[in-house]
Amino acid sequence: MTEKQKRKMAAAITYDGEKDIAPRVTAKGRGLVAEKIIALAQKHDIPIKSDPGLVEILSRLDIDEQIPLNVYRAVAEILAFVYNLNRSKSS
Repeated sequence: MTEKQKRKMAAAITYDGEKDIAPRVTAKGRGLVAEKIIALAQKHDIPIKSDPGLVEILSRLDIDEQIPLNVYRAVAEILAFVYNLNRSKSS
């Protein structure tokens, strides 16, 4: 594996059902930027899900761009993962 292939990638999404039609990309980056995104998520107890394929797709989108229809299922799985984590914490 080359050094470039080993570089971390990260993307963050947000969804507000009252104002958004679909989740939006709020942050993305590789290397040091990815590490900062992950560190901020950890600092604020934001759930992190590893999905390299989805991160690759999300990294091609612009910041504040809604996710395309073809990745709805993958993002829905992540939102379900987060929902279940939050529900477990509150029980």
